[in-house]
Amino acid sequence: MSEHTAPYSTAAPHRITAAAEGRGGPSGLAHPAAAVIRQTERDGLDELIQAAEAEHGPVTDAEIRSLRERLARARHAQFAPGAGGTG
Repeated sequence: MSEHTAPYSTAAPHRITAAAEGRGGPSGLAHPAAAVIRQTERDGLDELIQAAEAEHGPVTDAEIRSLRERLARARHAQFAPGAGGTG
């Protein structure tokens, strides 16, 4: 299913429009549209983080380190020889 589109006009500094044309081809719209989608997703994640921190308090640096280490171990185990991974 394709998403409906609508014409939209905006002004931007030349360096921005030149970069958009370079990345998005002649229409120059593919890259800016993707950037808007990405920013909208990030804004939604920021709202979720703020709500979670309001309820549970901020995530500490120690918690972040612990979860990163856990993720690294899981990735290593997944790709270790004989673990069914690609390594």
